[in-house]
Amino acid sequence: MSEIHWNRMTAAQLRELAAEDAVVLLPVGSTEQHGPHLPTGVDDLLAAEVCRRTAHLAAAHTRVVVAPSLWAGLAEHHVAFGGTFTLSLPTYHALLRDLCRSVLRAGFSRILIVNGHGGNMSALNALTNELTVELGTPIAFANYFGAGRDVVRDTLETQDGLMHACEGETSMMMAAHPELVRTEHLDAALGPAIQLPAESTEPVYRFVSFDRITESGAAGDARTASAEKGERMLAGCAAALADAIARDPWAAAPER
Repeated sequence: MSEIHWNRMTAAQLRELAAEDAVVLLPVGSTEQHGPHLPTGVDDLLAAEVCRRTAHLAAAHTRVVVAPSLWAGLAEHHVAFGGTFTLSLPTYHALLRDLCRSVLRAGFSRILIVNGHGGNMSALNALTNELTVELGTPIAFANYFGAGRDVVRDTLETQDGLMHACEGETSMMMAAHPELVRTEHLDAALGPAIQLPAESTEPVYRFVSFDRITESGAAGDARTASAEKGERMLAGCAAALADAIARDPWAAAPER
């Protein structure tokens, strides 16, 4: 099986892949509290895992390189619990600009930012537009859990989509990194149901610290999580992203 990870290849190998017009996946996540039972790196680890699986699936029709992940994001709402890194929006913009610029200067032209953190969603929608103009080339963006929305909804028992340290994220961690799940704390991994801010139907948005929402740090019910559910969701999200790559979202929009 061909190597897919940027930081495990030589510069010469990457030049060859750039000449083949390979797609570069840039996983972006967050390092933040994830309740009593999950590590702080959940969003980063899961985004990278979905990208790894996507690259292997997409190899049937195009070469794909998985860049090192951006492990910090916009997580101010989790700071009160401790264990959290967060960036300001200008810093996040600058980091993404420089990372994407580096990928382009290495000879690649097709970049897909793959997000694994709900708190990044609104910013990435806007920053994708900004980066496309600033860098002079189309930059694509996807939330892996949005691409795989159908399989996530059909797999989960207690919720329709991902929340936080919930049935969904816990199941995927059980499948991808079982050694990091503190199963002895699952009974305490319970909190109210929430909607991701970027998907909210509320007429007014205001900042709310996560400790005002849940005492445990979790939203949703992780007690029904399983590795089988996690494997199904990871596979389904990766398949959805591989299908999206095959449709070439970087192609010029049709003239109107």
